[in-house]
Amino acid sequence: MSDLFDLTGRVALMTGGSRGLGKEMSIALAEAGADLVIGARNKDHIDQAATEIAAATGRKVVPTVLDVTAPASVDAFVALAQRTFGRIDILVNNAGTNIRSPIEKISDADFRLVQQVNVTGVFNCCRAVVPHMVRAGFGRIINMGSSMSLVGLAGRVSYTASKGAVLQITRTLACELARTGVTVNCICPGPFATEINRPLMENPAMAADLLGRIPMGRWAEMREIRAPVVFLAGPASSYVTGAIISVDGGWVAQ
Repeated sequence: MSDLFDLTGRVALMTGGSRGLGKEMSIALAEAGADLVIGARNKDHIDQAATEIAAATGRKVVPTVLDVTAPASVDAFVALAQRTFGRIDILVNNAGTNIRSPIEKISDADFRLVQQVNVTGVFNCCRAVVPHMVRAGFGRIINMGSSMSLVGLAGRVSYTASKGAVLQITRTLACELARTGVTVNCICPGPFATEINRPLMENPAMAADLLGRIPMGRWAEMREIRAPVVFLAGPASSYVTGAIISVDGGWVAQ
């Protein structure tokens, strides 16, 4: 069974890899044997994350500044992986942002920003890696959706619009690439105890409302994202494409 989850010799790209779920998934992939190139906007944060992940796992972890909304930055990210390792096997599109607001208070700039990071960023990264993966006859693209790819929530119109689009990008590319050896799947996390969710966690009324929607009634622990990403990145998921893996304590089961 261990061979089904062995990533030895594989190279993974992680966007938004400096903290939160991106850092946690990077650790999981490295522990399974993968070397990584991880990108984020803040140089100090991504350099520190790479040092910590490499020290904890013994794998090679290359950090770089990355803006997923800028095609030139994404191309440089992919070129760095090719130059360093000579291959790209796995892409995890994790970079994202969320601006919470009722629709009448959302500025045009804020709405565009969420779409640019969450949707255009995923598109840019997929477009950049697909030719390399198709030529190699192997690839694993893992997009990070959300429970709100599947359900609505008041005050989240920009975020739900973007994460719904990520799900449709996943399904479409899964069909498009199905005979190339490249799989495309989507992880849809529910409420994890991440920095981006800290305002919710620290607001008793908002936290109670959100957790009231979760049958398990609790925040997800960071370690609970590890198994899904390793499964989708490895041999065990070879016949899985276009799939949604909800890691949400049962939210969308209702």
